Amino acid sequence: MIDAVQIFWSPSGVSLPSLDTKSLVDIHDGDTPSIRMPVRMLSIDTPEVTARSTEGAARMDVKLAQLAQWIQDRPGEVPISRRFADHLLPKLTTGTAGTLQFTQGTAAADFAKSNAEQRLTRPNGTKRLLFVRTADTPFEGHGRLLAYVAPNYSKAELQSIPRAERSTFNLDMVRAGWAVPFILYPSIPGELDLPLMLEAAANAAESKLGIWADEHSLPAYEYRSAERLYAIAKAIIVDGEPVGDRFGWRERYCVDMRTRVLFGPEDYFEIDPVYRLWLWQADVREAVARLNLTPSPLLVGAA
Repeated sequence: MIDAVQIFWSPSGVSLPSLDTKSLVDIHDGDTPSIRMPVRMLSIDTPEVTARSTEGAARMDVKLAQLAQWIQDRPGEVPISRRFADHLLPKLTTGTAGTLQFTQGTAAADFAKSNAEQRLTRPNGTKRLLFVRTADTPFEGHGRLLAYVAPNYSKAELQSIPRAERSTFNLDMVRAGWAVPFILYPSIPGELDLPLMLEAAANAAESKLGIWADEHSLPAYEYRSAERLYAIAKAIIVDGEPVGDRFGWRERYCVDMRTRVLFGPEDYFEIDPVYRLWLWQADVREAVARLNLTPSPLLVGAA
């Protein structure tokens, strides 16, 4: 029986998914186990492979084509603005939106693997360790570590290799065109790193590398929104089920980094994809003050 204590505290940490999803790599000493865990690379978004197979991607083709049909035939029932529908429809009516996303996602994963293998291998064949820098908030909702990842260079190498040549894997994905910038406030790259990422994205887009090669490509965040919108539209039109949040498919506001103009969740397409800064709704008030943002005329009903 222990003595009564006078200290009470409620920890504010983050609970990660159950341990059976975390492989134990080794135990260095009695209180230092090493585990294998996923990292969500910061400030980028690569195409999704959630379809899992070409057959799954084909099923998404049908769903997204059906969504396009509902938007066109039943505009009052699908919760989407006319302006955003006009932006989205050309990408959905191809009938291959799911297959294109899965194909691009597979190619992005292949590039990420080969790039990491090449960059982590020293000229003498030995392997480098990883450099990892986390965000202000280290974990996201799925328990993944939020971080920039790069080869770990020695002090001498850091002094001799130019910054652009010792890029993070995050930047490499953007440079190759297999990721779009997905910069989410407040985890904004620093003043030296942000220009590198934007320049890499602009060059990839101009050269039509990776996903930029197809004008009907859905950035991954747009693809996920379309998936959610399909589920909501199906519940309304087909299943006749009540939908608690008809607009739950759209999650973030967006800022044009060149002008500091704030756009609503369905107007981000007005901003060049290279220069989009994303805000969760809960962060809008703070970001407006800290970044000196100006609401767009569309957002305040002036247009």
